[in-house]
Amino acid sequence: MEYGLTLILGGARSGKSTYAEQLATARGGPVLYVATAEAWDEEMRVRIAAHKAQRPPDWRTLEAPRQTGEALAAALTPETAVVLVDCLTLLANNVIIALPEKASEADATTALMTEVESLLATYRASTAEWIIVSNEVGLGIVPAYPLGRLYRDALGRANQRLAAASNRVLLMVAGLPLTVK
Repeated sequence: MEYGLTLILGGARSGKSTYAEQLATARGGPVLYVATAEAWDEEMRVRIAAHKAQRPPDWRTLEAPRQTGEALAAALTPETAVVLVDCLTLLANNVIIALPEKASEADATTALMTEVESLLATYRASTAEWIIVSNEVGLGIVPAYPLGRLYRDALGRANQRLAAASNRVLLMVAGLPLTVK
């Protein structure tokens, strides 16, 4: 079944990426995997290597930690059946951490929404099915520090925008997909 744009939300280690990869595989056809992670330390390098190892070898990978929509627009081919963006959470991190130290919530939201709107413009111009993975960070405690609150709020707004534009929204809980939309 073709869905157009699917947003997969969930907490850390809820099974979002694994389920997204299963959906992409089930769709069939060439997959373009869009990686937004940056290896800032050894732990992240190990995580990235593990993600790479579990992906099918015939999937193309595009590493696009910022300006992801533009990078995707340049990388898409007419043969691409599925675009899997994993994940908006790390893209948000990359965008927000690049802002000046005294950036406001409005600055963070604007910067992240620019990325989201670029992704959506590229999605609308493509013929591929899209799957975007993102963390639902608003279910926990209020972060104790300003940057954490700024990040949570900006990502929450970005998730809302993507959910509104999506044909299907899933919430992963303990490895199980719950249909939200």
